[in-house]
Amino acid sequence: MQTIKTIADRRCSTRAGALFACVLAGLMASGCSVLPKPPARPDVYDFGPGTVVVPAPDAAAALAPLALADVETVGLPEGSSALLYRLVYANAQQLQPYSQARWSQPPALLVQQALRAHLGAGRAVLSGDDGLATLLQQDRMPTVLRAQLEEFSQVFESPAQSHGLLRLRVSVADASARGETLVAQRVFEVRRPAPSADAAGGARALSEAAAQAATEVAAWLRQLGR
Repeated sequence: MQTIKTIADRRCSTRAGALFACVLAGLMASGCSVLPKPPARPDVYDFGPGTVVVPAPDAAAALAPLALADVETVGLPEGSSALLYRLVYANAQQLQPYSQARWSQPPALLVQQALRAHLGAGRAVLSGDDGLATLLQQDRMPTVLRAQLEEFSQVFESPAQSHGLLRLRVSVADASARGETLVAQRVFEVRRPAPSADAAGGARALSEAAAQAATEVAAWLRQLGR
């Protein structure tokens, strides 16, 4: 004869088994949710395909070749492809990166490509020291353009309003076998409104700022007769 205690133990065991089976079934049904999710891939931006106006052949022939040195960065993370922003309404001195957005290349390289595209529409543009050496071997006095990228960030005046800010220090020099002679130096600062208060809006504003700065540099060189 079963005792009351034996019956109670069996009931408890049955209930425990049923509870375990329910828990196990729940885990199997939601197995995907308990596994770690892969990290979200950041959005990657560049300056887009761009458009370059090709000048008339006689105008292009009138401009001497130009040696474009590698664009350097000053005060920015060197070699970083981070898309940066500032919250001037909170702390204008703090430069922050977007966690889920970045450039396809370091900004200095993108700005250099913009300069090459605009300057190359009216002359031959050679790369850095290699291009300079090529011109010197031909006994030509090339113009050398050097640029330093000092600011390249999305600046928020308020949570809903921002603009892209580019500041580029450009030096123009005449080169010879004995060295370079500085001709002129100028700082170009360009601001372009961001169409949206997010990384996409910042990337759009900064790409437009780079294009405008490259256009202004090209016009400045023409004014210098270089």
